Amino acid sequence: MRRRSLIVGASRGLGLGLAARFLARGWDVTATVRRPSPALADLAAAGPLRIEAGIDIDDDGAVADLRARLAHAPDFDLVFVVAGIATQAGTPASLLPREVVGAVFQTNAVSPIRFAEAFHRRVAPGGLIVLMTSKLGSVSLNRGGGWSSYRASKAALNTLARSFASQHKGADWGVVLMHPGWVRTDLGGRRATLDVETSVRGMVAVLESRLGQRGCVYLDHGGETVPW
Repeated sequence: MRRRSLIVGASRGLGLGLAARFLARGWDVTATVRRPSPALADLAAAGPLRIEAGIDIDDDGAVADLRARLAHAPDFDLVFVVAGIATQAGTPASLLPREVVGAVFQTNAVSPIRFAEAFHRRVAPGGLIVLMTSKLGSVSLNRGGGWSSYRASKAALNTLARSFASQHKGADWGVVLMHPGWVRTDLGGRRATLDVETSVRGMVAVLESRLGQRGCVYLDHGGETVPW
């Protein structure tokens, strides 16, 4: 049987690249976007692709509607929440408007966990829930500062994911916090050291090798453990 993945936030960048790579690897892919994405639609010729538009992970109603629409679909071997923001990341958190900091934490930390809670019963035995994080969320590696609100939101995501995994420790699926590397996307910028294809090839290879394993791990696109 073909493996099935749900990619949340696939309109561009890493989410789009992941959808393309999973299709190339023979997976069935369900991909969500907030708005229609011509680039994602173009992938329909590459394999079994279902696109769900109008999905904002900060909108509980939209997430509930998605769960209802997918209620009769087979369970997923992998659910990957890619969506995230870095609003005014270069400004110290202490100088940002409170509503900006709150929005960053909501999208990067709280909403991915809420999505995982909403869909964990749709993960097939031996499957994975994957949350896109960053090495910048590592507290022990934070020696240079900078991007403080983004760093803190990813550190919060990591902590919430550990709690989520512990709360579901009897489940027959695992949790992976995935650092994609420094990638040339809208978020990573032009100076980044990796292109999207290199990052997603690595991530998909790592995730395919993790299927069937439980627990919560914090890995990079090469499969190396990132310090908490």
